[in-house]
Amino acid sequence: MSLISHDRRSREVVPGKTIFDYADELTVEVPTSCMRAGRCHECVVEVEEGMAALRPRGEAESFLRGNYRLACQAVILRDDLDIAFSPLRRRPKILAAGRRRPAVELDPAVSRRGEAIFYENEAVDRFRGHVLGLALDLGTTTLVMDLVDLGSGRVLMTASCENPQRFGGSDVMHRISYDGEHSGELQRAAVAAINREIEALCRSLGCSRRAIYEVAVAGNSTMRDIFFKLDVQPIGQRPYKSAVEHDWRAGRRPTTALLENAPRLGLKVNPKARVYGLPLIASHVGGDMAADLIAAGLAFGCAETAMLVDIGTNTEVAIVRGGRMIVASCPAGPAFEGGLVKYGMPGQDGAIESLRLSADGRCIDYRTIGEVEPQGLCGSGLIDLLAELRRHGLMTAKGVFTADRRRFATTILPEHGITFSREDASHLAQAKAANYCGQLIVMRAFGAEPGDIKRLYLAGAFANYIDVANAVAIGFLPPIPEERIVKIGNAAVEGARQVLLSRRLRRALEERVKNVEHIELETTPDFFEVFVEGCRLEPMPASFHPAAQLAS
Repeated sequence: MSLISHDRRSREVVPGKTIFDYADELTVEVPTSCMRAGRCHECVVEVEEGMAALRPRGEAESFLRGNYRLACQAVILRDDLDIAFSPLRRRPKILAAGRRRPAVELDPAVSRRGEAIFYENEAVDRFRGHVLGLALDLGTTTLVMDLVDLGSGRVLMTASCENPQRFGGSDVMHRISYDGEHSGELQRAAVAAINREIEALCRSLGCSRRAIYEVAVAGNSTMRDIFFKLDVQPIGQRPYKSAVEHDWRAGRRPTTALLENAPRLGLKVNPKARVYGLPLIASHVGGDMAADLIAAGLAFGCAETAMLVDIGTNTEVAIVRGGRMIVASCPAGPAFEGGLVKYGMPGQDGAIESLRLSADGRCIDYRTIGEVEPQGLCGSGLIDLLAELRRHGLMTAKGVFTADRRRFATTILPEHGITFSREDASHLAQAKAANYCGQLIVMRAFGAEPGDIKRLYLAGAFANYIDVANAVAIGFLPPIPEERIVKIGNAAVEGARQVLLSRRLRRALEERVKNVEHIELETTPDFFEVFVEGCRLEPMPASFHPAAQLAS
């Protein structure tokens, strides 16, 4: 008997039924707005096992590739294969809140005057009981949004979900390529997910979505421009700059920030609402980093040398002292976020988020998200695993097992069948090396060493849960005393909230980003050598003589 399963729940396979039919039976939330006719393209699922048992793709699924299908169109033809699937809108453990900054002086674009609502000086609506805005962190992997009272600045509710765009690739370069072939599909997928979250927020709050009059969006250059229906192909080609940045540099626009009418983007908020896209800094360093800098209090300078690292599929690094700032972007890829590693997974229930090994490599202590049976390892657990393997001498700095150099895998949890291979270690080492390069090269260009960094701010959900000592031990972070490291959580959504509440702040930010120095890491003369050095699972050097490096 063959089974179809999701998250360890299963039913017997019956030919003629669709994956959506089984999603109903297994109480799996799969979105749709076209009554399962294959038109809305919202019910994308990942078929993890058993693709050969399904009817081949038809015209309605022509935009999909790999192991992705529309649940309503994926008809089961065979009952001799097991099938496993998962929707693209899962609820991982997402760090929704950032470190709240002191309240800005309220100066929103939206105001209430008597019973009328104004956007700037234009009357746009009557008062509906609330005057709301939405701060949105549009990440490559996750979507996080704060519903904000524009009168008080208070966050009323927060929502989060996985970014359903992953059928277009796990990193921005794959999404750029996909968007060139299937223009609009990724934008519609993100907007559909955001609209569902908006509806759920407003239902919980007991208010109308029409009471939302402005949305502030923080996202990297690719995510932001896809959302605003712009051509992102220039970002994928040298010199890797947004069409918006090209226009700004050519004097055809005053800023890299964007302002658009919400209905044109498909958002189900007030029909007169505007959508503000935070300004890009340069190349792949986008509005999410601009928001991070606001949240960390670094956007307009810092008396002491400080560094900010937003760790993700695309990691951004900034270093600042006084009025000078240097930034860079590192294409780290998805290895620490559930991709490329056999038992890697996003930070959701069942993911091992921390662990300890014995001297012989057995897992003697671990903690899973949700405190349920382990299914794999998320990013923080993978960092712990690498550090523990190195600490006990079970793996070399090159990622080779020491007990038997011919061995290609080791079993971490025998009772759960979770293994870790040399190939897994290689993928993680390369992702770590991208982060290593970004941090080391930016420090070096600034003329600073790890000991000069008085504060290291770590942004993003992944960074919030890592064991800092283990991250330093494998060279994922520079050797900076732990008391100088500050985790600021989801800084992008906090920065978006700040500019949502203050027109003065957003104007100041638009001007500030024009004077930030940007480094293209790949153009650094010794980039390859630094990358190879960064692939080693050992600490970053505490001293690399930055002045000498700059002189060379």
